[in-house]
Amino acid sequence: MFGLAALPPCQTVKRSPRSAVSTINLFTLYFLPATQTMPIPLRTKQLNRSLMRDEVYSTLLQWIMEGELRPGEKLLDSELAEYLGVSRTPVREALKRLEDKALVEAAANRWTRVTKITIDAAELIYPVIWSLEELAVFTAMPRLTGPKLAQMKRANADLAEALKNHEPVNASKADARFHDVFIQASQNPYLIDILGDLKIKHRRLEVIYFEGTTCASDSVREHQKVLEALEANDAEQAMVRIRANWTSSLTRLRTNPAATGTAGRHPGGDCM
Repeated sequence: MFGLAALPPCQTVKRSPRSAVSTINLFTLYFLPATQTMPIPLRTKQLNRSLMRDEVYSTLLQWIMEGELRPGEKLLDSELAEYLGVSRTPVREALKRLEDKALVEAAANRWTRVTKITIDAAELIYPVIWSLEELAVFTAMPRLTGPKLAQMKRANADLAEALKNHEPVNASKADARFHDVFIQASQNPYLIDILGDLKIKHRRLEVIYFEGTTCASDSVREHQKVLEALEANDAEQAMVRIRANWTSSLTRLRTNPAATGTAGRHPGGDCM
């Protein structure tokens, strides 16, 4: 059994509150088991602030993408802060991040608002997305087996159900899940990241698309054709049909009043 005599010579220092603490620390160092875990640091405020900023940003991003905050709607940081139960600082930081992604626009000391949706944005974004998705599905083909195809079928069934129930946000989410299966299966992190960033902008267009056109159910049939090509292990046809799905969606979006700024003149759009 160890005694205090085994301690280093520092035990001979004159006793004081400070030396007592040193002796306790030395005792801890020499006699506590080596497996004892390190105490959790007390400084956690910085981490909490960081998490708060990210949470506020994610919440506002979701509201914009899902149409809770409509295109052109003015944003007041004081009202948002009160609603979210935070100070104005993380709200302002979140709005700046959203402005950097072109989802929010501001005029100094005048207003901040959700960026308006235009068909011009779709004309630029859609061709990039379908080109990258063609690459994604080609790369993913060896991994698009039974379980992955089953996920895509479930997503397409959910899309059909959401459209039947006139639920544009759920329709948009189901559509995104369908495409995300083969994007993730590409296992290319650069491709996945680029498409993820593009689809933040695309999601707003898509919610408007599913909300305002009467022929969005055509997407379900187009997805089925993609599935048929994948089940036949025909990469070339799968690529062709993915492009066809996007080009057809863009054509239908061009007739959508909400996207073209012609609301009231052509209700619901026309199927092409």
